Amino acid sequence: MDISTAFAAQRYAAQKPATAADPVTGAAAEAAKGFAETLEAADRTAQAAMTGNAGPQELVEAVGRAKFAVDAAVTVRDKVVEAYQEILRMPV
Repeated sequence: MDISTAFAAQRYAAQKPATAADPVTGAAAEAAKGFAETLEAADRTAQAAMTGNAGPQELVEAVGRAKFAVDAAVTVRDKVVEAYQEILRMPV
């Protein structure tokens, strides 16, 4: 078995570093996509309401959905920060 330095360096470089972030997939990606779509829809509805193309009822519903999405995202963020702080407090 011949292991040259160049071959070893090439194989080492081909491996994903332990510090590289994984792309967001699965439920987290879907949640982020849904959050962005909700905010974009609320923005489009607000613009339509300002130009007279959407009624006040539609605007209130869109703003309510956007507020709910932001509140949910803030709650999830707070829980993640709380869990991280708990991990930091653990004795090693």
